[in-house]
Amino acid sequence: MAVTKRDVEHIAALAKLSFSEEEKEKLTAELNSVLRYMEKLNALDTEQIEPLQNMNERVNVLREDEPVPPTPNTVALQNAPDSQDRFFKVPKVISQSE
Repeated sequence: MAVTKRDVEHIAALAKLSFSEEEKEKLTAELNSVLRYMEKLNALDTEQIEPLQNMNERVNVLREDEPVPPTPNTVALQNAPDSQDRFFKVPKVISQSE
């Protein structure tokens, strides 16, 4: 299935983009090139190919997830620029619409 200039115009309208006639021609050719490449890939026999999860032969390098006690409030608030009681105090960021 080939992409037509009309298809490009439709996609551009959906994306709220505008292209010159020259750009539409170029995009049509590029999209058709991508589709031709996909057809080549679809023609390959991949029945005997195992799914690839990772290109590298690495094992998980992350540490085990182990529960730890929570950080005390006094320690958590130590470097806070401002606090009130046991909470971080931050500037108000909600504004009323006009």
